Amino acid sequence: MNRRHYLSFTALALVSALAGCSTVDYGKSPALQRNASWVVLPFDNHTETPMAGQRAEAIALALLQAQGVGSVKRYTGGANAADALFAPADAASGDAAMNWAREQGAAYALSGAVDEWRYKVGVDGEPAVGVALHIIDVNTGATLWSGTGGKSGWSREALASVGQKLIRGLLHTGLGNVR
Repeated sequence: MNRRHYLSFTALALVSALAGCSTVDYGKSPALQRNASWVVLPFDNHTETPMAGQRAEAIALALLQAQGVGSVKRYTGGANAADALFAPADAASGDAAMNWAREQGAAYALSGAVDEWRYKVGVDGEPAVGVALHIIDVNTGATLWSGTGGKSGWSREALASVGQKLIRGLLHTGLGNVR
């Protein structure tokens, strides 16, 4: 194998390896109003990691504000119930959160679920995150956009950093059509 083929093969192998670190699926970005008010609703925690939902919520809240959308508020009533380790949130708490969002006059709500938030077991202990996000029209309750993804990082990378990168990428796609 000559040097040119070796470099091409190496580049292809590197791109393939990096592509395997992340998987993301999402819908078409809706037309959203930039100055509209937003709320971040409690994220469901489907992991064995305590408070993973609250961690992802905090990251999503900060990233929404960084994107320059209108005012953003975080629902705090009953948030612990949505992130309880062994007792999943019930429909009543979700209804209460949406009612609160309507009372706040919010146009959009960001909700989500955390499916993975941990360091993998093994010598390297890579961080791994799995998140699903939904943008909801508060007035109608209709889901305007959904995106889900999973990402793993390198052995020395922080779990929060991997989560932030994944949530940022999802939000960037979901907010892509904000006017």
